Amino acid sequence: MATPKEPVTVPTEVSVDDFLAAVPDERRRADAGRLRAIMGEVTGEPAVLWGPSIVGFGSYHYTYDSGRTGDAPLVSFSPRKQHLVVYLMGGFEDRYGRILERLGPHRAGKGCLYLKRLDTVDESALRELIERTARVHQGVDRASRR
Repeated sequence: MATPKEPVTVPTEVSVDDFLAAVPDERRRADAGRLRAIMGEVTGEPAVLWGPSIVGFGSYHYTYDSGRTGDAPLVSFSPRKQHLVVYLMGGFEDRYGRILERLGPHRAGKGCLYLKRLDTVDESALRELIERTARVHQGVDRASRR
């Protein structure tokens, strides 16, 4: 019988400052610093490195229909080589189409928002997506279809 795997995406003691300072691309590093500031302002939570490469803010407990449970950041991001990946709630692309129209250049899928550069997106739209996701994960707001 297989033993369940331990979750990889858990809070760590690794310094977020050190992690972000090691991002090799200067623009991606600057964008990651700006996104860190935005998420911290919106959530009021400090940045924590979850797993090896996800910068998360706050946390919430989830339970799937299957009964599987766990903890995840309210909102998070990862400065990947090709994109900044912003982790939002699942289905945000169906729920918040009007906000995404305002956002600017992006790709979306399965709870992930892919951004090439922060200076090409509407920051107020990005903040709204982050805030709505945090509120839904905190149980303060329903996932509306706006």
